[in-house]
Amino acid sequence: MQTEQFYYDNKIVKKFVNATIFWGIIGMSVGLLLAFMFLFPNVTDGISWLSFGRLRPLHTNAVIFAFVGNAIFAGVYYSTQRLLKARMWKDWLSNLNFWGWQAIIVGAAITLPLGYTTSKEYAELEWPFDIAIAVIWVAFGANLIGTMLKRRQRHLYVAIWFYLATFVTVAVLHIVNSIELPVSALKSYSFYAGVQDALVQWWYGHNAVAFFLTTPFLGLMYYFVPKAANRPVYSYKLSIIHFWSLIFIYIWAGPHHLLYSSLPAWAQNLGVAFSVMLIAPSWGGMINGLLTLRGAWDKVRTDPVLKFMVVAITGYGMATFEGPMLSLKNVNAIAHFSDWIIAHVHVGALAWNGFLTFGMIYWLVPRLFKTKLYSVKLANTHFWVGTLGIIMYALPMYVAGFVQASMWKQFNPDGTLTYGNFLETVAEIMPMYWMRAIGGSLFILGAFILLYNIVMTARKGSKVTDELAEAAPLQKVTKHRTAKEGYHTWLERRPVKLTIFATIAILIGGAVQIIPSLLVDDYVPVISSVKPYTPLELEGRDIYIREGCVSCHSQMVRPFRSEVERYGEYSKSGEYVYDHPFLWGSKRTGPDLLRVGGKYSDNWHLNHMYDPQSTSSGSIMPSYKWLINTELDKSDTEAKMEAMVTLGVPYTEEEIANAQQWMLEQGTQIEQNLYSDPDFADTYEADKKYAEENGEEFVEMRNREIVAVIAYLQRLGTDIKVKTAEDASAQNN
Repeated sequence: MQTEQFYYDNKIVKKFVNATIFWGIIGMSVGLLLAFMFLFPNVTDGISWLSFGRLRPLHTNAVIFAFVGNAIFAGVYYSTQRLLKARMWKDWLSNLNFWGWQAIIVGAAITLPLGYTTSKEYAELEWPFDIAIAVIWVAFGANLIGTMLKRRQRHLYVAIWFYLATFVTVAVLHIVNSIELPVSALKSYSFYAGVQDALVQWWYGHNAVAFFLTTPFLGLMYYFVPKAANRPVYSYKLSIIHFWSLIFIYIWAGPHHLLYSSLPAWAQNLGVAFSVMLIAPSWGGMINGLLTLRGAWDKVRTDPVLKFMVVAITGYGMATFEGPMLSLKNVNAIAHFSDWIIAHVHVGALAWNGFLTFGMIYWLVPRLFKTKLYSVKLANTHFWVGTLGIIMYALPMYVAGFVQASMWKQFNPDGTLTYGNFLETVAEIMPMYWMRAIGGSLFILGAFILLYNIVMTARKGSKVTDELAEAAPLQKVTKHRTAKEGYHTWLERRPVKLTIFATIAILIGGAVQIIPSLLVDDYVPVISSVKPYTPLELEGRDIYIREGCVSCHSQMVRPFRSEVERYGEYSKSGEYVYDHPFLWGSKRTGPDLLRVGGKYSDNWHLNHMYDPQSTSSGSIMPSYKWLINTELDKSDTEAKMEAMVTLGVPYTEEEIANAQQWMLEQGTQIEQNLYSDPDFADTYEADKKYAEENGEEFVEMRNREIVAVIAYLQRLGTDIKVKTAEDASAQNN
């Protein structure tokens, strides 16, 4: 049979490998800084763009989309060409994918520390970046599918199935979750509100983990593990079951992030049921990966590549057992909002994603540079240092989570909370935070060992060039199944049909969950006393979002005795109808704030923001001094209110027209309340006098950002009033 010569594009793979290592070290370094901020909360005191709330989304985005994202592209571009016996469809699309993705990452690295964020987990980037992500992702998908259509290999290998599912599902998730209404160049409001926003976000958030951090890496596992072990995949039939059951079931599981919340019970229970079912396909994939190494265990003991991959697959198995377990309501009641979740997430991120990436890089780079790895000994050192780092990171966080849950829920014999002060739980877990910082330091040390090893390997190798290959052209055959051809075997040579079926599989679960929440009128019961935020409160809420306060504080009181006793009446879905976006949070480093309105004086809030330790001894909250000195930007207030009207918030034309006066009046009242503190009055008047004497512009306190934040915090939870026994008695008398 006549063959054709062609060239694999290795240069694009090299670019993505370089970007993976670079952004990996950046993202991990930011994470390590955040870990030390728990120990030294004011280490970046006074620098707004280095505050915890602004850096936390930078860390997650850098690790997920920069480190893991570039690793996905590197592995997909390398393996796809060889599995399909074809160069990528269009070189310019490959380069658009690379440079466009790096531009988005750089944009995120600039805008997130500056406070431009939607606050939606794993989707914090503002609307221009959402559009850019969609464009670049479509370019990647077009290149992938175009290569399939010009392939020289008839059947699509299992890795390609996972790449296809990744492309179509991430596109759907990103587009649906990113529907928002722009207010300005870098400010928007989510199209969804409250409960609907929470459901859509965690449908996206859970499945971003599923289809960005899991399915593409399963594809890489199915390619690189057999290559590194020089063994065939253990079971072809198991891979078919693994693929279709995983992509169908995974998409339903998002609501398990919202158990005991204000989400309707049917949606929560649906998420639980499918989450429990997930363990079967997930462990099917783990078993298929590990048993591929049958007969190669002697090689595992000496080959660092296989060591990384074994721990990665094991980490995947652990995380995908723990996920269904955490979705059980009795377990979730203990773990949610605690550091247990941090441990769970990082077992997946560090072991599964991190170690599989490291193993892939150690296997890829010598082949790209046509040489041997510079030092197998260093790679083995990296493996053991990194493994110890994962253990020292995860185990203390599990302990911290158990301690938090236990202390939060303990009662005295008289029915009062044993640990009524939230900070008592914080003080108890500080040793675990120290151990986490040490574990994180070890893991990033391993990454630097990899960097050195890879640089030295590249230096002793030859220049990366396109690789000559030869294969027979694909012969046309009937589109119909032959007599002895299995259905799935036939489907594997029909990439378009395979893509359509995969899309249908993931759309079913999404449609069942999302459509009712948007179309059923009584999905969220109306509470007549719940009113829109005042203009000043709306501005304060935007500052709260900008500073990333939701990273540490929830606004969701679950219907547990311990939480109602600690925070107040449990949350009602109707309370959140004007929240664009929702701010329920996913971690309590600090207490829940839903009922904080009226609990403390305006002076307390000002002092708490200026120096948290002065009002809350032992607090690990950083200071927000810049809020006290920065003038509130009111130029977009009317535009924000008009955008809210478009989204269904009932502001009147008169209220919008009088927004500036309304803000001035509410701000003046808060300013007067602050004067009740003699220390504030003396300092404030001294600052005003100094400014006047030196000809400097003085910004009245009522026009500063801190006043807007105070207005928002004092509003929280005050729209509903639950009658207590004392209220009823007073009314009867």
